[in-house]
Amino acid sequence: MKRIILYGSKYGTTKRYAEELARRTGIPCRNCKEVNSLSSCKEVIHLGGIYAGQILGLAHTVKLLRQEPEAKLLVATVGLSDPADETNIHNIRDFIKKQLTEPLWDETKLFHLRGGIDYSKLSVAHRAMMGLLYSRVKKIPPEERNSETQGLIGTYGKTVDFTDFESLNEMIGLLTVENGAGERG
Repeated sequence: MKRIILYGSKYGTTKRYAEELARRTGIPCRNCKEVNSLSSCKEVIHLGGIYAGQILGLAHTVKLLRQEPEAKLLVATVGLSDPADETNIHNIRDFIKKQLTEPLWDETKLFHLRGGIDYSKLSVAHRAMMGLLYSRVKKIPPEERNSETQGLIGTYGKTVDFTDFESLNEMIGLLTVENGAGERG
């Protein structure tokens, strides 16, 4: 197997992105929890939901990649905050950098996708965490709120879905270029 799409998804949005990416590219897709080896993989595409500063499943994927040092990694995060916002991108990059070793970090391609949330489906722990976070950011004066805190306040307790499969096109373009030219873009 030359390439594989792995995903870490708790409530389904990341899984939907991974399955759509697999459908569009023909690359096999698996839940990262179900994979114990990346033997013969040359490229791993990991999609992971963002939860409390961690990219779901990325630690497991990185552990497997240590056994395949030649494999390249592409990481796509899925989160509620706007992936076009510079502050959000900076925060996400910091999350990822903490989970990757130096040589892997330098070579990893990053993408950010916007997900959604359905408070009625959250676990008790996640609901409590979001409630605490909401209480904290609500106290920030409006003029000091960034887009991430505004987004949390605006969506708290609601069901929202910002999934946009067209946002996969840039990633697919890179995969096509890499596949066709044999080089990393």
